Amino acid sequence: MKRIKTYEGKRVIVVGLAKSGLNAARLLKKLGAEVTVSDQQPLEKNSEAQELQTEGGYTILTGEQDPSQLDAGFDLMVKNPGIPYDVPLIKAATDQHLPIITEIELASEISDAELIAVTGSNGKTTTTTMITKMMNQERQAGKSAYAGNIGVPASQVAQQLGDQDTMVMEVSSFMLLGTTQFHPHIAVLTNIFANHLDYHKTRENYVKAKMRITQNQTAEDYFVVNFDSEELVGLSRQSKAQVVPFSRLAKSKAGAYELNGMLYYKDEPIMAAADVKVPGDHNVENALAAIAVAKIEGRSSAAIKHVLTTFSGVRHRTQYVLTSEGREFYNDSKATDIEATEMALKGFKAPVVLLAGGLDRGYTFERLVPFFKKHVKAIVLFGETKNLLADAAKKAGIKQIKFVENAEAGVPVAYQLSAAGDIILLSPANASWDQYPNFEVRGDRFIKAVEDLTGKKEEN
Repeated sequence: MKRIKTYEGKRVIVVGLAKSGLNAARLLKKLGAEVTVSDQQPLEKNSEAQELQTEGGYTILTGEQDPSQLDAGFDLMVKNPGIPYDVPLIKAATDQHLPIITEIELASEISDAELIAVTGSNGKTTTTTMITKMMNQERQAGKSAYAGNIGVPASQVAQQLGDQDTMVMEVSSFMLLGTTQFHPHIAVLTNIFANHLDYHKTRENYVKAKMRITQNQTAEDYFVVNFDSEELVGLSRQSKAQVVPFSRLAKSKAGAYELNGMLYYKDEPIMAAADVKVPGDHNVENALAAIAVAKIEGRSSAAIKHVLTTFSGVRHRTQYVLTSEGREFYNDSKATDIEATEMALKGFKAPVVLLAGGLDRGYTFERLVPFFKKHVKAIVLFGETKNLLADAAKKAGIKQIKFVENAEAGVPVAYQLSAAGDIILLSPANASWDQYPNFEVRGDRFIKAVEDLTGKKEEN
């Protein structure tokens, strides 16, 4: 890591702990800052705050957060990305013109490693993982490691990597809003939908946040963009970097693309699209984005093909679990919105028995009706939205509609509704918080239920 002097003697408040805040606080202290941490969770229930208290050298504020916490006077705020800017403490900092950054900005400042960053509404984690695996092929020196929104704090990983290494960082719009100097050598934009408008307020704000990934790039850098979207083609013109397109529909052949069932980079054939192990057109798009990055970095087609034909998916993201009695089980618990479930369903040619449902956010599911008609033979529903999803299933003409208590209870029911050759898919189209702490727990319990039912273990 770079031993920068930027934070020596600076008074910094870290707002929101969890893994990223905890590691940011530790890094700031190592860099010589006077660190205060503020977190809503009471101290007795706050393991991260307890760790810092034991280590010593921090001012720790827990419980209710309010603008008076800024009265001590600070030079900088490092904010948990998920905390909205309109909460009183953050709004007060903005009104006081206190600089606010997120942990990825801090990580990028101290990183010696080459930085590749990936953003988009969907596909970030899968693309980030594919790129990381490809970057670890044929290396002469160093290693590649992923970080960021993928669940590993970037400020932790950045300290562990040297100038022979590569950090592949998944970055969300929330994270990008807190950047000023963030400068990846290769930036990837997978797609943009109308996500997180409760946070960003408008789609325009959301798009602007995403485009921060390329704001500091120069002509020596690369911006890998999905050219199947006219919007993204237009947005790419804002970048000063060299634009490298990827296109499943072969709308550009200047980068990575699919044509007649083959994946290419420029004029070079890489592999058959059907040989990409993770299912679905959206995963072909993710693969094309990763191919573009790998080719920029000089990886061979053989190395790329090895990764794409062996990588079975990121946990909870259209993840292949196992096969039993001719039925294939997939865990797509990360599908917390309608778009993600649409893409998952499109990825399968065999009939699907779908498990879905979850937190009621006030919308209905008519958009899923054509996908239900085309792909779903039976549906098993749970959670707050089960009746709304049942309405959509009835409109799609699905005859077999079952209600269960939760995702794991749906596994034996789905099995009874299936036949050899079918897909049994958990793709909820909803957030998990009505019944589970997070989508990971929901997916883990689904997998455990599959293992219990079949007597087999999850395949990796």
